[in-house]
Amino acid sequence: MISADDIRLLVQAGEGYNAEFKKAIPTKVKDISEEVCAFANAAGGTLLIGVDDQNRLVGVKVDNARRSALQNSLGEITPHLSCHLEMVEVDGKTIAVIEVPSGPKKPYVLSGAIYVRIGPNTQKLTTAEQMRDFFQQAGKIYFDEVPCRDFQPASMIDASFLPIFKAESGISAGVPDEQLFQNLRVYSEDQHFKNGAVLFFGKQPEEILDKAITRCIAFQGTDKRFIIDDKVFGGNLWQQYRQAMQWLRGKLNVRYDIEGQGGGPRKEHWEIPETVFKEAIINALSHRDYYEKGAVIHIEVFEDRVEISNPGGLVSAISESDFGKKSHSRNPLIFGLFARMQLVEQVGSGIGRIQELMEKAGLPEASFRKEGMFTVILQRPPESAAPDDEKSREKGREKSREKSREKMLELIQQNPSITMKDLAEHLGRSPKSIEKQIRLLKAEGILTRQGPDRGGQWQVRQN
Repeated sequence: MISADDIRLLVQAGEGYNAEFKKAIPTKVKDISEEVCAFANAAGGTLLIGVDDQNRLVGVKVDNARRSALQNSLGEITPHLSCHLEMVEVDGKTIAVIEVPSGPKKPYVLSGAIYVRIGPNTQKLTTAEQMRDFFQQAGKIYFDEVPCRDFQPASMIDASFLPIFKAESGISAGVPDEQLFQNLRVYSEDQHFKNGAVLFFGKQPEEILDKAITRCIAFQGTDKRFIIDDKVFGGNLWQQYRQAMQWLRGKLNVRYDIEGQGGGPRKEHWEIPETVFKEAIINALSHRDYYEKGAVIHIEVFEDRVEISNPGGLVSAISESDFGKKSHSRNPLIFGLFARMQLVEQVGSGIGRIQELMEKAGLPEASFRKEGMFTVILQRPPESAAPDDEKSREKGREKSREKSREKMLELIQQNPSITMKDLAEHLGRSPKSIEKQIRLLKAEGILTRQGPDRGGQWQVRQN
């Protein structure tokens, strides 16, 4: 049974791959059953009721009628899953707890649908293609959930990384490591570290899990004939991310601004925004196909572009029309651990963020190859648009904004009833960015709205 100390630790760490909080039992109790079903189809998890959106213990009252309705809803999950609602006193508050095991008879189904855990979110699978992608052959549902029996935690854990993980995850340094691992559910049923935990917390996981490395190569010119630098980075995934970013910093044009007079802190300006590389590299480490033994993550720098590739193309659960809007992780445990370190944000928003940052920097949109290897292609600025040439950079930004605006107006003319949400999805932009462009188009008299916000239509001024 879960203890009050365990609950305090879970609340302190926040929601994640194996933790979900509710302030109260929702009117539609099936919402709880969906979360439970998703946990059972993944690594298991804990659902706490009586915790608000600010991760504060507020407590909850559950009468017999609500308890009965919830238990009946949980009973609709098939095959049968043994989990129950328990009440635990924590700091004078009553918290309702449902501990969900990683189900031994996956997949678990609720009302004809399969629910799975993607990072800190629950998603519903409805098509056979999606189900095949998530539930692979021989019971190996996800590579990162498979037990790694060759890993010996006592000697192979990277102890120097644990304080960093706790600090970045908002977890008290005083929390014992073993309690941390238990709450993160990094152990399999037979008490072996899972592959994902080995990759994330191991000293040299590549010595056990073949090809779990990142290779960084710089080429002379625009093809692969002449290599001028070639580095291989191993260690835990966070180290690989940090080392790859440091290597890129030495290969790209980076200028520094001194903030304030008298020598303040330096602010870096990368020729391609630093956050673009963060998104692309974390994506590669989280979503690569680790079952593929013959390939590794590649970061390749050419004179005109940077390419970041990882084994495994676009998963079949994501259609071309959904690309950049939805996310399905091949390695949800790894994805969830990166999310705890605040290195992963809203699921499915990474591609849109990359495109916005490229536009803001006056650079062409990122392009993608999705077959076999998933590759992000980032065009570098030409020599005439070096980072310190502000006029050239502004000219590039203006050209990119104009191109985006033309696409938006084309979509509106094709469908005058299109919503701003649909525009954001089609253009791979955030709703806030679309709202800003709409305001500018209205101010210029190019775009008007006929009728109410709901049910009305856009009208584009004809030149």
